[in-house]
Amino acid sequence: MPVIGMGGYFFRAKDPPALKAWYKAHLGVGGGCGTDESGRSNEWVWFTAGGPMVFEPFKHDTDYFPADRTAMVNLRVDGLDALVADLRAAGIEITREEDMDGVGRFAHIHDPEGNLIELWEPEPRG
Repeated sequence: MPVIGMGGYFFRAKDPPALKAWYKAHLGVGGGCGTDESGRSNEWVWFTAGGPMVFEPFKHDTDYFPADRTAMVNLRVDGLDALVADLRAAGIEITREEDMDGVGRFAHIHDPEGNLIELWEPEPRG
């Protein structure tokens, strides 16, 4: 297969610069975050750690994310408890927390424009 992974996630925003800054400040997500194998950063690219990713269509009437949204972003994290504590300290509401045997732990937040973000800490392997 020629597809080797996700190349990006693009979505509409009312205030793209402000939303980009929010993601970078609170989640370390977006252009300029992380470094490549040579330790270099790039203002347009987010260098991520390899690992599992789920690509899964949901039923059109799911209640797992808001009906007025066609998608939900899921971010794989390391250290969910510490991240949730930092988000709460910044005044960001955690709207759902869940443990799923064999899969991991989850927390839901919303960005300033109401987009649902699912934070996922996979279960440790082995």
